[in-house]
Amino acid sequence: MRRVLLVESGSRRLIETLLPGIYSQPVNERVDLFTCFSGIPQGFDPARGEVFRTHDWQGRAARKRLYAMLRRRGYDAVGILCSDEAVMAKWKWALAWQVPAKVFIVNENCDYFWFDISQWRTMLHFLLFRAGLTGAEGAATLGRLVFVPFVLLYLLAFAAYVHLRRALRA
Repeated sequence: MRRVLLVESGSRRLIETLLPGIYSQPVNERVDLFTCFSGIPQGFDPARGEVFRTHDWQGRAARKRLYAMLRRRGYDAVGILCSDEAVMAKWKWALAWQVPAKVFIVNENCDYFWFDISQWRTMLHFLLFRAGLTGAEGAATLGRLVFVPFVLLYLLAFAAYVHLRRALRA
């Protein structure tokens, strides 16, 4: 990879942990960063990359210009932080969709996997883990999901009963 776009969609410490590993690869000539935070992360080399901020690209027309500019830059890879934090959720997937590059997902431990069909088992485990359906809590979550229709039915029946009683009294 000669050009990499990192999407900082998690806490700042994660990108600061990831940057030394990215820079240690001699083929990475340019590493750009897309972020919503002010300032630059510790370890980011401004001579080898540029920082883009979400607040500079507000509005549909500005985002269209951003996507067109990023497509022209010819990135080889887009790295997206998926750290179970609600930071830039819409931005990261829009950038993954708009920038024609191979996408890799980085979790909160700075482990990564490529976002492609050959990694379907890893992606499935990642999604199940994020949904709380793995490990000991998986059975409890599934149990709660099974009881949701019954609880909803009970609440609807109770509301109907209360409203019917009120109507009969009036």
